[in-house]
Amino acid sequence: MRRNTRPFLLIIALLFSFTALGQNAEALGDETVQFKSKLTGKTLPYNVLLPFGYTKKDKEHLRYPTLYLLHGLDGHYSNWLAKTKIAGYAARYQMIVVMPEGNDGWYTDSATVPADKYESYILQELIPEIESRYRVVRKREGRAIAGLSMGGYGALKFGVKYPDKFIFVASISGALDPAVRTDENPGNVWSFLRPSIMQTFGAADSPTRAANDLHKLVREFPDEQIAKLPFFYLDCGTEDGFLTTNRDLAALLLQRKIPHEFRQLPGKHNWPYWDSQAQEVLRIAARKMNVAEAPLPPAMRTVTVY
Repeated sequence: MRRNTRPFLLIIALLFSFTALGQNAEALGDETVQFKSKLTGKTLPYNVLLPFGYTKKDKEHLRYPTLYLLHGLDGHYSNWLAKTKIAGYAARYQMIVVMPEGNDGWYTDSATVPADKYESYILQELIPEIESRYRVVRKREGRAIAGLSMGGYGALKFGVKYPDKFIFVASISGALDPAVRTDENPGNVWSFLRPSIMQTFGAADSPTRAANDLHKLVREFPDEQIAKLPFFYLDCGTEDGFLTTNRDLAALLLQRKIPHEFRQLPGKHNWPYWDSQAQEVLRIAARKMNVAEAPLPPAMRTVTVY
């Protein structure tokens, strides 16, 4: 009688899969750096995913495009690795992925706390740090930035305020209107947003609000400079309380004829949605930075045993 070997072979396949997952971090060069920011006076750690083969001797001459991924409110730099499969998704691309700490600072220089310079930190400290520590493309064509929720706001704002820095900017479930939120204009989940918004943007008439109102920045961007803007990508779940502000910005981008893509998809403001859309952001970022999709490294390949 022929024995059924499928259970035994299935166990071998599972063991191989778990071993491969354990090798993934090493293959991708998962690093955590404790960066001491002079601007903020804080240690602001960041995670980096280096592409497969980055440390090989025969690739030491190569420079790689960089995607910066910003976290959301009440989150931290470690969220992307801990709560999504970003390491596995990034393994398909020859690019460097950087996930910085932004605390609850809205990636903005605070109106009320002088040391909370989270916009200046990204532009003046983090990017130069990455471009001195790693072999990256040190020009606009090799630099993209994206984020979720608060990070989506930060990424799109950087695209409008610093179009010479990024070729592609993206927002997943962006909380895009913090600069106009007040007790008189509370909007979605105001009780949760209020402490960080008031600390970052200050009073309703503060210059910080006017300088960081994303919709205002897009509306007033000079016509003759539009061709210099990065490509904008934004998506939002149809069950997400931030859908209206995303629709408003998308309509404004369309009106101004600013190159962009907007997606409304089934989903809520949660990690399953963000994990799904992180794959799309990586794919589009790779295309905009001319990074070809590569086969998975050996440790990540799926093996089927019969």
